[in-house]
Amino acid sequence: MGKIKTIKIALVGNPNTGKTSLFNQLTGLNQKVGNYPGITVEKKTGILKLNKNISATIIDLPGTYSLNPNTLDENIVLNTLLDNGHEDYPDVIIVVADVENIKRNLLLFSQIKDLQIPTILVINMSDQMQRKGISIDVETLKKELQSEVILISARKNRGINLLKETILNYQNLNTSPLAIISNRISSDFFKNIQTSFPKYPLYKSWLYITQTEYLDNLSSEEKKTVLKFKNDKEKLKKFQHKETILRYKQINEILKKSYKIDISKRTDLRSKLDKILTHKIYGYVIFALILFLIFQSVFDWATVPMDFIDQVFANFSNWAKEVLPGGMFTNLISEGIIPGIGGIVIFIPQIAILFLFVAILEETGYMSRVVFLMDKIMRKYGMSGKSVVPLISGTACAIPAIMAARNINGWKERLITILVTPFTTCSARLPVYTIIIALIIPQQRILGIFSLQGLTLLALYVLGFASALSSGYLLHKVLKVRGKSFFIIEMPNYKIPSLKNTLFTVVEKTKEFVFGAGKIILAISIILWFLASNGPIDFKKSEETFKNRIENTNINSNQFQQQLAAYKLEKSYIGIMGKTIEPAIKPLGYDWKIGIALISSFAAREVFVGTLATIYSVGNDDENNTTIKQRMAAEINPETGEKLFNFPAGMSLLIFYAFAMQCVSTLAIVKRETNSWKWPLLQLFGMSALAYVAAFLTYTILA
Repeated sequence: MGKIKTIKIALVGNPNTGKTSLFNQLTGLNQKVGNYPGITVEKKTGILKLNKNISATIIDLPGTYSLNPNTLDENIVLNTLLDNGHEDYPDVIIVVADVENIKRNLLLFSQIKDLQIPTILVINMSDQMQRKGISIDVETLKKELQSEVILISARKNRGINLLKETILNYQNLNTSPLAIISNRISSDFFKNIQTSFPKYPLYKSWLYITQTEYLDNLSSEEKKTVLKFKNDKEKLKKFQHKETILRYKQINEILKKSYKIDISKRTDLRSKLDKILTHKIYGYVIFALILFLIFQSVFDWATVPMDFIDQVFANFSNWAKEVLPGGMFTNLISEGIIPGIGGIVIFIPQIAILFLFVAILEETGYMSRVVFLMDKIMRKYGMSGKSVVPLISGTACAIPAIMAARNINGWKERLITILVTPFTTCSARLPVYTIIIALIIPQQRILGIFSLQGLTLLALYVLGFASALSSGYLLHKVLKVRGKSFFIIEMPNYKIPSLKNTLFTVVEKTKEFVFGAGKIILAISIILWFLASNGPIDFKKSEETFKNRIENTNINSNQFQQQLAAYKLEKSYIGIMGKTIEPAIKPLGYDWKIGIALISSFAAREVFVGTLATIYSVGNDDENNTTIKQRMAAEINPETGEKLFNFPAGMSLLIFYAFAMQCVSTLAIVKRETNSWKWPLLQLFGMSALAYVAAFLTYTILA
């Protein structure tokens, strides 16, 4: 009995091409799963018995879109195929392509063919060709690609025997390169590469220079030569770009002769749905309606549980005050810790509902269509099609919106999305907007239909979106963040969402918020409580001083408590801070009282109204909303003798809150999502500076 010969086969392909299904068909139960040395990426190998004398070891390499790696997985593919001393270096490569996405798949095939290793192109899912209206001239494709091309259906076990026969004859496969890119880019430059690395195929040398840091298998002289070529980064970047364009041009020419899709002949449900959902008009209309449904649900469904949570924590705080002995510790518990925890928990309904919808859209396969639909628009502003979900969900709350940016693959696009999302008008701004608009905009109607106050509110929403897009464009031009930007999106089949997967996603992402950002929010809430509840030596005497000041006035107990609270707030640390910043905010049309509201609203924008209610000695419950407006409307600027909340000052405030980062919770989640204080601080100071300048210009022009 002769010795059995073993050949090595590498399975390579884009994600979702059915590569793993083919691996399972070829190897059956003869599989082994481990890890690549030194890393946690899974390594799958299997044995295929070809005949009594020949068997094959098959390695299922990680999915990759090209030999220009962006991830650890893709680096593994590149390093395995470049190093002929690697334990997994193949005798033959099988490139698996999906019959429906063959153009994109052929980019990878084109690169691998140029490595001059025996290569077979396997086109999977051939059983779906008729339903999808696809026809392939296999013989023409073979001739144009100078390679063996086999149609298979891994799921239905079609074409597998023909593939095995082709593997047996791998030594007879044509190994000449497919894309002769050197003459079309720069013949002199590539001649220099070929002379410097005579024992390697030209394309392999080009990849050593442009793509990999893995040079262990090169001699010391070869390493030095590679590093010399790497010095001219601009030239290499330009040539890489040209290479991709040239490859796609060649692929287009090949497919014109051999591959046709007749959309009118498609009969599958997916194709019918895609025609509607990705239509250049209907697609946007349907998406807008879905978003309207989602955000109506976020507002409507979240209101009851949020009100319930708010009431529970308010009752809990009052109960703690009544049960625990009086003193600073009780105040810390009832006014600092309990409201702080409540400020975290109250976000849970919004986060859970939003992520429920996002998870359902992901699970059904619709989100991929949205991303495809929006990418062309968002790309102009330095973002990705996937950025549209966080930006629009920011109208509910920036916190879950920023968390939703995790679905964006490119780091630069994701970072820009995170940084600009707070510009969109969230629900926390509404209390500020509505009370200021009520003070400065008359209750008039345009054409007898449109409310002037309503149009002002709409204009603020439009301003928020416009600011987000403009900032994205600016950051795209300014930020020097490393990372390649390729838009590749899979179009998965539609399916009924898994209840288990959906609930798991909602629970996990909600937990991440509560236990991640929640710790920071609670800490800041306690600090703000301390600053508002304490002050220097004069603060301790403030109640006695206030009693002496109003000794001869006729006020009831309730009014006394309200005015005392306002007086103590003025003498507290946060009151002193308001007085301190008054010179800086006076050019915006604000006094020290508004300064206190600005500082306290850093915890959350909606605190602005509650703070002003306290300062102006009124309650902050809904029943007294009119009184708040009356008191604010009657407030006089002592220096000018005019109303403090006049049109210029009111518009200045609206513009300030449209741009300002007045939300510590958002900063906390940005820190968590970027794993750095650099970006939230840039966001804080950048947005605050923009808000200040915009508010100053608004007040100066209108005053």
